[in-house]
Amino acid sequence: MALNQSLDHFLAQTDSVGAFLFSLLLIMSVASWYFIVVKAWNGIQVRRRAELFLQKFWASDTLTDVAGHLADGAQADPFSNLTRHALAASQHHARHGSHGLQQAGSTTEFLTRSMRRVIDEETAQLEWGLTALASIASTAPFIGLFGTVWGVYHALVNIGQGGLGGLDQIAGPVGEALIMTGLGLAVAIPAVLAYNDCVRSNRLLLARLDGFAHDLFAFLTTGATIASDPAATSQSKAAAISGVELAYASGEQ
Repeated sequence: MALNQSLDHFLAQTDSVGAFLFSLLLIMSVASWYFIVVKAWNGIQVRRRAELFLQKFWASDTLTDVAGHLADGAQADPFSNLTRHALAASQHHARHGSHGLQQAGSTTEFLTRSMRRVIDEETAQLEWGLTALASIASTAPFIGLFGTVWGVYHALVNIGQGGLGGLDQIAGPVGEALIMTGLGLAVAIPAVLAYNDCVRSNRLLLARLDGFAHDLFAFLTTGATIASDPAATSQSKAAAISGVELAYASGEQ
């Protein structure tokens, strides 16, 4: 109650500059929480859909079965999107060959470019909103501090004009001006925490997506089945995938 009264009194006594700074911090807070809620919800949905797709992927015997799963519904996660584009790129190059600059090179080179392009697009999509959160987190404290300085200056000018110099007359307006600093911190702290959490989550997801891309590239270029063969030794499977990963890495370079 006391805080609300101080805030109301501060807004009533401040000028247009202080009101603008207060409105700006309020808008930044609303925008910050919008990005926090939306990105948290999208992250939960993406991880859930990715887990469902990966379960279907590793439970399939061939890439034809995977294509059937993709045709059944429109999954909206990086793993299914990468698989869909990789399958389409492989089939497109097999039908049309290397005609034109877009299809230039061997099948593995064309597939590598296509998969890398999809990963770059998914990275850009995951980073949506992070620039806004970083900007709010870095500027809100300074806007609040400037609001406090301006509020203190405005209060002292009013006190000087009224001829009041006692501590009791100064403490109230100055204390109310400090609300702007607290408001700036209240806006910045959630934005900082959300930004750090989003960056960490994106890094883990992209690392997992890059590993899945290597496996998918190996299946597409070697024609191997997805399901593990109990009769095959782990050494031979590792050697086969390693050879393909070297080709994939050279294609990236």
